[in-house]
Amino acid sequence: MNELLISLVAGVVGSYLTYYFTNKSKRNDAIIKYKEEKYSKLLLKLQGFVGVTTNGKTKREFFEEQYQSWLYCSDEVVHAMNHMVNLVIENHDKAPNPEEGRKAVGNIVLAMRKDLLGKTSLDYKAFRYTDVLPDNH
Repeated sequence: MNELLISLVAGVVGSYLTYYFTNKSKRNDAIIKYKEEKYSKLLLKLQGFVGVTTNGKTKREFFEEQYQSWLYCSDEVVHAMNHMVNLVIENHDKAPNPEEGRKAVGNIVLAMRKDLLGKTSLDYKAFRYTDVLPDNH
């Protein structure tokens, strides 16, 4: 009788733990997928601040995404974006130091990468936007 009770309790506890960890894993997977999608949008909108792709429309779209990002970004991503925004504000009407700007954008991407992957051996210099000039045909 004692063995039956132990087996029953072990079965119930085992089932609960399996259920709990499966749900937790599914939730974590959903969160990561959501962040990947949102970070992809932010990454594309960052082009509004870089090189020949600089434009007001993309900057406004970035800021709309940035406001929403407070709901899902890690603290490190929020700090990196705030640093870039401060750089933009400080240099209003003039281009910031190119290396400072590159570092600010690269640090945002690096923070996103760390948030999604947990760690990385890259630094901000590894990320680069490449200006693609339109065809003159």
